[in-house]
Amino acid sequence: MSEIRATTISDAAGTGPITLTGQSAAKAWMTMTGDGSAIDDSFATSSLTDVAAGEYIQIYTNSFSNANYSWIGQQESTYSTTAVIIAHMHSGKTSSETYILTYNAGAGAAIDTEENCTVVFGDLA
Repeated sequence: MSEIRATTISDAAGTGPITLTGQSAAKAWMTMTGDGSAIDDSFATSSLTDVAAGEYIQIYTNSFSNANYSWIGQQESTYSTTAVIIAHMHSGKTSSETYILTYNAGAGAAIDTEENCTVVFGDLA
């Protein structure tokens, strides 16, 4: 069995990342405080805007090739009713940001939760 060890893998010219052809990796992800006050950890996320309670905008370091990327979110909450995390495009469809809403279905209102996580898949511009 062979083993490959490397610190950096780059394209043939040595100037950029390799192209994934048979697989797709996450292009961005983020773990944030539930009140939107801080990004705990992230990859390819430049900033987070706290719009209001339960409403945030995740801004990416690199734009996607279009607004048809796939996004998934998860929240952690101790509320007795279910809170859900929803993403939709802020100010129309955009390739550079996602509007995030954490919503308490039982209370019928946007809420801050304890922690939110997002993962984004798609083609970069």
